[in-house]
Amino acid sequence: MLENLDFAELLHTYVIPWGTRIVLALAIFYVGRMVVSAVAGWVEKFMRARRMDEVLVKFLTAILHWVLLLFVIIAALSQLGIDTTSMVALLGAAGLAIGLSLQSSLSNLAAGVLLIIFRPFTKGNFVEAGGAMGVVEAISIFTTTLTTPDNKEVIVPNSAVLGNNIVNYSARPTRRVDLVFGVSYGDDLRKAKQLLEEIIAADARVLSDPAPTIVVGELADSSVNFLVRPWVKSEDYWAVYWDTTESVKLKFDEAGITIPFPQMDVHTPERD
Repeated sequence: MLENLDFAELLHTYVIPWGTRIVLALAIFYVGRMVVSAVAGWVEKFMRARRMDEVLVKFLTAILHWVLLLFVIIAALSQLGIDTTSMVALLGAAGLAIGLSLQSSLSNLAAGVLLIIFRPFTKGNFVEAGGAMGVVEAISIFTTTLTTPDNKEVIVPNSAVLGNNIVNYSARPTRRVDLVFGVSYGDDLRKAKQLLEEIIAADARVLSDPAPTIVVGELADSSVNFLVRPWVKSEDYWAVYWDTTESVKLKFDEAGITIPFPQMDVHTPERD
């Protein structure tokens, strides 16, 4: 067929139309790529101006860039006369198959985005989440890394973090230390309460507002239990907890106040 066409007919029938299509396709791809880069850059600057998390900024920018670039490629291919409808359907089917096979990973991905957006905790917070407890070291797209008090690294999937209760011990500047001290029924309650008040008042780390609470909370089976609840800065919680426990034991021993402990009486039958 081509042998029967002269050069002019060949030029007008094939070369010029296809050359025009190729040039337009390349132009669409080149200009579209510049537009995509400009849009992605503008979105990145916008998110940085809103002081969004760096991980989220990079992730969303990359997703936006590749999605827009995919549209540009499809537009360029359609200019060449390629049927892009079947291609879009194929990409959709492939995306669905990948999504089903990576369901757990996508769940972690979605949870990571939500954690970064809503910020229930940040790096450096001491939290209990996903069945683990520790200081938050990193929040990535798929996992959250914690360091436990005994210096173990725990990597928790984000879906487990977001799917359960999150306790953030560092979210508030102050915390209440809840302590219970039991004294014997035969001891002087007023004296015991006075000693507890003196111990709490002598600790400079205890806050005056809110005021500490020291009350008789329970008449238990073998002891009268005092509830001691001072307020402290969050970073002083454990130091005050341990120091107060030690001070109460020492002061009670000096004053002769008994701290009851469980006892068991064993009776053996007398032999004839």
